[in-house]
Amino acid sequence: MDLSTKRKMAADILDCGRNKVWIDPERQGDVNEAITKSDVRRLIQKGVIKEKKKNGQSRGRTRKIMKQKKKGRRKGHGKRKGSKKNRKEKWITRIRAQRKLLKSLREEDKIDRPNYNKLYRKCKGGRFNSKKQLKEYIKKEDMLIKGEEIE
Repeated sequence: MDLSTKRKMAADILDCGRNKVWIDPERQGDVNEAITKSDVRRLIQKGVIKEKKKNGQSRGRTRKIMKQKKKGRRKGHGKRKGSKKNRKEKWITRIRAQRKLLKSLREEDKIDRPNYNKLYRKCKGGRFNSKKQLKEYIKKEDMLIKGEEIE
């Protein structure tokens, strides 16, 4: 049974492409009997004819790229923004702030020496992007001596 004209009418009513029109396979007889656009509209209201869902944008490739970036890939010369000097200066300001925080926590006896050393090495390795991230990590890992808080 050829339903191409009904499909065309439904696509016009639903304001979508012909391939996006779904017709219930069990009610094709009813669709075939529909002659006018008003008949097709009635079938749309009953749910015999529907518009298929629009395809979303796949995130598969993005997930793959993010997985690689987590491993440290995709960091070559073509991906770097800013001059070497500029990036170095940003790194220096960031690391100095983190080391200053660690030093103050150690001097106030909020963290002990082994934890200080672990955190210092993590900072040096680029584990934290900011002081805030460092503070959150310390809280999460419960590295503070009991009863202490970070300002």
